[in-house]
Amino acid sequence: MTNIDIRDWFRRAWLVLAIAALVIVLDQWTKYLVRQALPIGESIVPFKALGGYVVIHHVTNYGAAFGMLQNLGMLFVGVAVIVTAVILVYLRTLPTDQRLIRVLFGMQIGGAFGNVIDRLHQGYVTDFVKIGIPGVYYWPNFNVADSAIVTGVIGLAALILWQDIRSQRADKRRAGEPDGPVTSTNPSSPAEG
Repeated sequence: MTNIDIRDWFRRAWLVLAIAALVIVLDQWTKYLVRQALPIGESIVPFKALGGYVVIHHVTNYGAAFGMLQNLGMLFVGVAVIVTAVILVYLRTLPTDQRLIRVLFGMQIGGAFGNVIDRLHQGYVTDFVKIGIPGVYYWPNFNVADSAIVTGVIGLAALILWQDIRSQRADKRRAGEPDGPVTSTNPSSPAEG
């Protein structure tokens, strides 16, 4: 790659890298605070007004987001590296006006590497957010990194779906087809009587 290629790539990648860095810093900072304030297995209710619906509960996670696929930590490190490489290469072809996609990619990379840092440093991920209905059901514990990954993936899927719907509507308009459901306004329909 030449200097011009690197500058062009960085011009396309800077927002992704900035969002990823922000997510990593926020994720590691919140995990640090939890590790300092709560022994593993302990919990607190941070917002009394929410009762037990939102709890800070310090747990260790040897699996993926939300505790899935336990004891495959190094596999997730490899997946994070591969996905990040694919995204960073793809940025060379992504139009520069696609800022929202860049933000969503940054969230995914930042979340993945927030958890990679934990896996490499501790051998497990620190999870601490617990939400649900007390005495009925709690969603598996998660952290800032998990939230960023899930938000990034869902946001990207929704954006792709929205762009596809808009593209189909534009194609129909160009072809002279109606945009929405067709209602009959045929004056020659049988008279009611």
